Amino acid sequence: MADINSVAKAFTDFYYPAFDNDRASLQALYREQSMLTWEQEQIMGASNIIEKLKNLPFQKVVHRVVTVDAQPASASVASLVVLVTGQLLVDDGTNVLQFSQMFQLIPDNGTYYVQNDVFRLVYG
Repeated sequence: MADINSVAKAFTDFYYPAFDNDRASLQALYREQSMLTWEQEQIMGASNIIEKLKNLPFQKVVHRVVTVDAQPASASVASLVVLVTGQLLVDDGTNVLQFSQMFQLIPDNGTYYVQNDVFRLVYG
């Protein structure tokens, strides 16, 4: 199994800049059985997930990753769970929003896809 911390870092180093610059480019990371929960709304399937991400109520976003934690998700499959905390700015705003996001990554032909993705803004 690849070092899970290296996989998690490589994944987040790709995911957040892609999200910030071209959300549609994330479609290759999801499959039809993938599920996203975005602030309690559950969406299933790659095309539905990308539609949700493309139609979020902001045009511009900048993520700043603060922490990335990874754990093996299975004893028999080289899958992993990645928990990210960070900050984001939307539409050139000045108020920093805190977020947490969890991904379950599943191996697929030498790479990984997102099986589960849970996103939450953190208020308080």
